Amino acid sequence: MSKPIHNSRRLTAMRLLAVTLPALLLAACNTTSSKLSAQKAHDAAAYNVQLGIAYMNQGDLERAKDKLDRAATQDPNSADVHSARATLYARLNETDKADSEFRTALRLAPNDPRMVNNYAVYLCQSGRTDEGVKRFLEAAKNPLYTTPEIAYTNAGVCLHTAKKYEDARANFMRALQVRPNYAEAQYQLANLQFERGEYPAARTGIDTFISTYQATPDLLLLGVRVAGAQGDRLAAQKYARKLKLDFPGTDQARALAGLEHNPG
Repeated sequence: MSKPIHNSRRLTAMRLLAVTLPALLLAACNTTSSKLSAQKAHDAAAYNVQLGIAYMNQGDLERAKDKLDRAATQDPNSADVHSARATLYARLNETDKADSEFRTALRLAPNDPRMVNNYAVYLCQSGRTDEGVKRFLEAAKNPLYTTPEIAYTNAGVCLHTAKKYEDARANFMRALQVRPNYAEAQYQLANLQFERGEYPAARTGIDTFISTYQATPDLLLLGVRVAGAQGDRLAAQKYARKLKLDFPGTDQARALAGLEHNPG
């Protein structure tokens, strides 16, 4: 994830009258001190945002809120701070506050596609599919966004959830056009095809991908399910064997054990 660039100005003012020199030097020192203090506050806020996100990921929302509230006090004009707080409020089901924080983040960093993408995730999770997809596509087309395949895939997932299958398919394919080795997009496309009963297409996509790029646990487990739906036991065993050997101990390997015990 790219970090925002902060521009600084050098103090270049100079007074000719000796009587004003002490005041000028004091001003220069105060300005420098102020800049150092502002940078220190910004760095502290960034650190607290990292801690807040880590606590959120651990499910400790109380500590996450404490860290993010502290970050907001330290650097109230940071879009990252407001975006993280918005995510927290969404987790707390405080939708009005979440929406307000996301809009503040977008106001502070209108050209930052990360903020647009994060807001779009929230919109889709809130069932506001059309708004969310619009924001994802806005992020994908932003030349500053270095991973448009993620935004296209997110748009596809949002549309899939809303049962807009053909639009979802189109966005997964866009993601793969941008980055053919993006495994998540291939998985989402094959999973859509599997759900729609398009077993040959799903199987071809999986096989083509894992023969060219790195296989993933998700793709291999899906391969087991697709081959099973086709009645191809040998192929299912082949995917299963690779999943067990290459990715032991993963959630997908554990799910495979469940499939093997309950094949129906």
